[in-house]
Amino acid sequence: MLKQSQLIPQSFYREDDPVEIAKELIGKIIVTETNGVRTSGMITESEAYWAPHDLASHARNFTRTPRNEMMYAAPGKAYVYICYGIHQLFNVVTGPEEVPHAVLIRAIEPIEGIEIQKKRRKFLLTKAALSSGPGSLTKCLDISMNDNGLELWNPKSRLRIENHNVKIQDNEIVSTPRIGVESSGESALLHYRFVLKTSKYLSAMSFTKKYF
Repeated sequence: MLKQSQLIPQSFYREDDPVEIAKELIGKIIVTETNGVRTSGMITESEAYWAPHDLASHARNFTRTPRNEMMYAAPGKAYVYICYGIHQLFNVVTGPEEVPHAVLIRAIEPIEGIEIQKKRRKFLLTKAALSSGPGSLTKCLDISMNDNGLELWNPKSRLRIENHNVKIQDNEIVSTPRIGVESSGESALLHYRFVLKTSKYLSAMSFTKKYF
């Protein structure tokens, strides 16, 4: 699988439909390199945020702040922010520049450097909780605010997304409402979250299984 890998080009992220991009990112591979050590994981869960109408988006109604400025950047850049003062969450900027769309990556299935990922998370065993949840996967892959703005299509970037030609059938991907956006009114009901139902590496599993 790794021998067939290729970087996803910037043009992939430029499309104006973040929901479709969120779905297509399922099965793609996030790669990080830290001090020459490569770790990676397959995306198993993602959420689209479609400003300006999406009230769950940081850029709802074209809100623009120092925190979300990266959402207005060129497509295919990393948007990393801190949630609850603790968790560093990784998003992919999508859509044309100045159009603040983004996809939050919520879970991965570890592929390369699993022992390193376990060490970063202080896990003795490999289990679903290792990299399920947006704050967990960033710890596994050593993604932080220092990576905000990195070009995910750039081969020189320490944070990239690759296509390893993983074969996933349409019926293996399920859409659900997003997690933790209950205060966003009707936007909370939108099925903008996608999960790979054949993977155990998913967050909020009891909620998610209702849609299988």
